[in-house]
Amino acid sequence: MADNRGVVYIGTRKVEVQDIPDPKLEDPRGRRIDHGVILKIVSTNICGSDQHMVRGRTTAPSGMVLGHEITGEVIEKGPDVERLEIGDLVSVPFNVACGRCRTCRQGDTGVCLTVNEGRAGGAYGYVDMGGWIGGQARYVMAPYADFNLLKFPDKAQAMSKIRDLTMLTDILPTGYHGALTAGVGVGSTVYVAGAGPVGLAAAAAARLLGAAVVMIGDFNKERLAHAKKVGFEPIDLSAHDRLGELVEQVIGAPEVDSAIDAVGFEAKGHGGAEQPAIVLNQMMEITRAAGSIGIPGLYVTEDPGAKDQAAKTGSLSLRLGLGWAKSHSLHTGQTPVLKYNRQLMMALLHDRLPIADIVNAQVISLEDAPSGYADFDKGAAAKFVIDPHGMLAA
Repeated sequence: MADNRGVVYIGTRKVEVQDIPDPKLEDPRGRRIDHGVILKIVSTNICGSDQHMVRGRTTAPSGMVLGHEITGEVIEKGPDVERLEIGDLVSVPFNVACGRCRTCRQGDTGVCLTVNEGRAGGAYGYVDMGGWIGGQARYVMAPYADFNLLKFPDKAQAMSKIRDLTMLTDILPTGYHGALTAGVGVGSTVYVAGAGPVGLAAAAAARLLGAAVVMIGDFNKERLAHAKKVGFEPIDLSAHDRLGELVEQVIGAPEVDSAIDAVGFEAKGHGGAEQPAIVLNQMMEITRAAGSIGIPGLYVTEDPGAKDQAAKTGSLSLRLGLGWAKSHSLHTGQTPVLKYNRQLMMALLHDRLPIADIVNAQVISLEDAPSGYADFDKGAAAKFVIDPHGMLAA
């Protein structure tokens, strides 16, 4: 290797591509691990969750290597790795999970109990998620490889569809998880809050699950235009602040069967001011009695950039009484990617879901990552895919 470079968080709204150490088969404490692999990164994506850190809305420290959406080729493996070989092309779930603890064994890999000393759940390149080095780089180490990594069955076929398959690491399973936990099924009417990449992935998943109508709400005109282009019903939230009326204009009723929050804690109200609970409260207003709400949008326990004191510790003014009165089911938390990525891989390989086109995947070089972050922060209607070795361009 000896030429590793990565995207490093410097401070609020500033990232740089720097020389970083080559990965080793070691955990964040420096202890040797034999269950990991070293990957040459084929593709790695910029995520909205990364933007929360870069905007200074978390306690992320300066110097962190970013990136949790990783697809790569195995170039080295530890002696305990039995099911992967050098040269295999793999998708890496953003969850770091041991596969052995109680939650992993029941499939809840988003809250593994052993890979993070601070709390349940681990991830690459993310604040408070165990210190695992991020993958917006040329090379990275992935632990518990036999358990975590999804090998593509045919490398050449996978490379021909890599713009789609790179979405398996996070946003497609996350969108699917949001739709599934919102109870989407055949004939469902669905509202998705947020027309960014996760919102579009949730809408695509809802369509895959058989939804009759999928609406996407946003203030961003460019993103709404793209949502309409790929077949969803755009809801322009700038029209007025009565969401039920906007929904009724589309389906003839002010309520939906299922709602999905793909926005999270940086939500803004109709006047443009931050209102971190507004999406959740709107979800409860427009979801029918006994309906379900999926919440793949990120909510944090510490938000130093919050406008009010309560929100700085993740305390929101939530109308839980409304949700209780309507017997809503709400499902929160990080997506357990391993529950879904294999079947979603098959859907992509067999042309059931053109997810790269749906989220408008735009391939950029590693050195152009800071520009990608800046454009994404401005609301670009795109999902930026980093190509560290020029393999996608080739």
